[in-house]
Amino acid sequence: MKPSHRFNHDHFMVKPNKKVDLSDFDTADTNGIKNKDAAQEALQSDIESLSLAQELLWASAQKGVLIIFQAMDAAGKDSTIKHVISGVNPQGCSVTSFKAPSEEEKQHHFLWRPARFLPGKGHIAIFNRSYYEEVLVVKVHPKFLNGQWLPADFSEKHLDDFWKHRYKEINNWEQSIADHGITVIKFFLNVSKKEQKERFLDRLNKPEKNFKFSAADVEERVYWDDYQKAYAQMLSATSTVSAPWYVIPADKKWFARSVVADIITTRIEALKLKIPSLSKTQLDALAEAKERLLNE
Repeated sequence: MKPSHRFNHDHFMVKPNKKVDLSDFDTADTNGIKNKDAAQEALQSDIESLSLAQELLWASAQKGVLIIFQAMDAAGKDSTIKHVISGVNPQGCSVTSFKAPSEEEKQHHFLWRPARFLPGKGHIAIFNRSYYEEVLVVKVHPKFLNGQWLPADFSEKHLDDFWKHRYKEINNWEQSIADHGITVIKFFLNVSKKEQKERFLDRLNKPEKNFKFSAADVEERVYWDDYQKAYAQMLSATSTVSAPWYVIPADKKWFARSVVADIITTRIEALKLKIPSLSKTQLDALAEAKERLLNE
């Protein structure tokens, strides 16, 4: 099914080497989608198209797809993932949530953990948060570097150089996996501080949503400006030709889900994958199997 609406993806993509200022981005932008019903229609058609695209991805077994979601708390990562992959065959898709690293993970390079969850050929891997936490939450709270595997020449006096080095390591790693056939799609769900507050209050006011709330979420709001700066620097430094970032307005969840589904679908369709051709031997085996079934 052809999607009923195609978004201008360049409107959301961070151009390589572009310095990002998040105050320039409208968190309530809907890019021409008039209302929730129109967004839902576009989302549904993209879900159907994504299902077909994933089936071809699985059958061809030529490429892998890595999808990364980063955002402030309550931006809608979980619900976006839930809605977008609702039509995807779970056999060919995995979702990994990255929490604080374990003691074992701290003893390795920070890219050791995500490397174990990369998609194989024909698969989609989704990271709900990712290794980018190492240049976001760890940058806002440098104390989290304690106990981590760090370069021998690490010095707290040169943290700016340290973060630049981590950005470079990330870019090199993503280029390497892209060279090996993995399409990297990265989303930053951009929610406003006002909308985050309303979503927190909604979780507190509705007993059935209490489980979603953590007191630590409110504590982190104190660092809102620091996080905005860290995100802007990360987006500026790590949006590349092979692994671009998309800044998705997230104040309206219905819009964010729709545009994310459209970008993923379009990126997979752009791979121009084909059903593998069978050899004469394989075709002969199929013909024999068919004949046996007909003659039962």
